Amino acid sequence: MQVVIGIDSSTQSTKALAVEVGTGAVLGEGRAAHTVSGGGARESDPREWWRALGEAVAATGYAEQAAAVSVGGQQHGLVTLDAAGEPVRPALLWNDVRSAPQAAALVSELGRTTWARRAGSVPGAAFTAAKWAWLREVEPEAAARTAAVRLPHDYLTERLTGAAVTDRGDASGTGWWTPEGYDHRLLQLLGLDAGMLPEVVEPGKAAGYVGAGTALRAGIPVAAGTGDNMAAALGLGLEAGRPVLSLGTSGTVYAVTRGRPADPSGTVCGFADALDGWLPLACTLNCTLAVDRVAALLGRDREAVEPGGTAVVLPYFDGERTPDLPYAAGLMQGLRHDTTPGQLLQAAYDGAAYSLLAALEQVLTAGGERPDGAEELLLIGGGAQGAAWQRTVLRLSGRPVRIPAARELVALGAAAQAAALLTGERADEVARRWNTAAGPLLEPVARDDEALRRLADTLQRSATLFEK
Repeated sequence: MQVVIGIDSSTQSTKALAVEVGTGAVLGEGRAAHTVSGGGARESDPREWWRALGEAVAATGYAEQAAAVSVGGQQHGLVTLDAAGEPVRPALLWNDVRSAPQAAALVSELGRTTWARRAGSVPGAAFTAAKWAWLREVEPEAAARTAAVRLPHDYLTERLTGAAVTDRGDASGTGWWTPEGYDHRLLQLLGLDAGMLPEVVEPGKAAGYVGAGTALRAGIPVAAGTGDNMAAALGLGLEAGRPVLSLGTSGTVYAVTRGRPADPSGTVCGFADALDGWLPLACTLNCTLAVDRVAALLGRDREAVEPGGTAVVLPYFDGERTPDLPYAAGLMQGLRHDTTPGQLLQAAYDGAAYSLLAALEQVLTAGGERPDGAEELLLIGGGAQGAAWQRTVLRLSGRPVRIPAARELVALGAAAQAAALLTGERADEVARRWNTAAGPLLEPVARDDEALRRLADTLQRSATLFEK
C-alpha cells in the first residue's frame, strides 16, 4: 500500500490528509491553527505555517510511511524573505485590502484591457502585485531588505525541499505571470527583479525532495503544489465546463476551461489551473463568516432563517472584491415593522451568495465554455453542509446542486498531485479514479427572480455609499 500526504495551508489553519494511492481512502488527518492579525490588516507569520505543517502532518500518523507529498496554499499572499531566507515581516494575506489604492494606481497606469491581456486578470487589492506595490510605498525599508518574494505555498515547498519553485496555477494569481513566463514589462512597472521570484515547475514534475529535519521522511518527492482553488479543482477531478461554488471564509465560483480568460471588467480572474488548462474565477471576501456574524448580531443560530420579507443585506464587513468595493461596509436595507430576525438572516445568506451566482455565467463565458443553466453546480466548502446555504443556492441559482461527499478538497487535490508523481497519471485523472466528486444531488427549484432583482437594485443604488 502506497500512502501520500496532501497539505492545505489556508488562512486560519493547516490541514493534512494521508491518502491511499490506489483507492483514495483517507487514512489519517491532522490540523493545526494559525494566528491572523485583526483590524485593518490581515497578516500572518510564515513561520507559523511551517510549525502548523509539521504538527498537522505528524497528526496524520503517516509521516514516516508517506511516499510523496504536496502543498496547496492560500492564494495571493505576499511572503518577503531576506538574504538568509528569513521573513522580513509578517506575510500580507489575500484578504488584506490596505493595498486597494496601489491596485487602483496599477490599473490606471496600464488600463484594464492591457492588464487582462497580459496577466489574464485586472489586479485588485488581493493580488500579490498590489501588495508588493503597497510594501514599496508604505514600508520601503522592508521592501529594500527583501531578497526573495514567495507565495504561501512556495514558502512551504521551499522549506521542505530547499528549492525556490512555484507552479503555473498559483503564479497566475500574482499579476506578473503569463503563459510564456514572468512578464518583464510588468515586473519593471512593479520595481521587482525576476531573480527574486521562484522557478515555475512544469505540471506533473517534482519540485524536489524532502530534506532532513522535517516532519516527513527525508528523500521522498515533493510535487510542485499549487494555490488553494487550483488544488480544490484537482481534488474534484474537474472536467472543462463544470462549475463549482465554494462557500468558506471567502466565496468563490470557478470552472476549468479550455480557453484562456481575459476579462477587462475585473469580475473574472483569469487564473491558470495546475495542469494545462485555465481556471476563470470570481471571488468574494465575505461569505460564511459574514453570515455567521449577522446571526451572532441577531442572537440566532445560523440555521434559524425564515422566508419572506423585503429586507436586503449586503454583508460586506471586510470590504468586497466582487463587486469591486474595497471600502464597503455591511448594509441593511428595506426593513419594515414586520421584518423578522429570521428574514433578516435569510437576507444575509442571499446577499453573500448573490455576487457569486451573478458572476457564474461570466466565469464560463470568459473561458470559452457555454453557460448552460441546466448544468449541475458542485457546492463545496464548509458552508456546503449547511441546510440554509443549500436552500439559498438552490433558490437563487435555479440549478441542480451536487454536494460532493469528499471533505478537505484542497488537501485532497494536493494528495492527487503527490500520487501522480508515483503513478505517472495526471492529477485530475487520479481524483476521478478516486471518485471524489460523488455525492447527493439536490433537484432544482424555480429561481427566485424577485430576490435577485432586489439585490441587484440595492447594490446599484448603494455603490456610491462605499466610495472612499
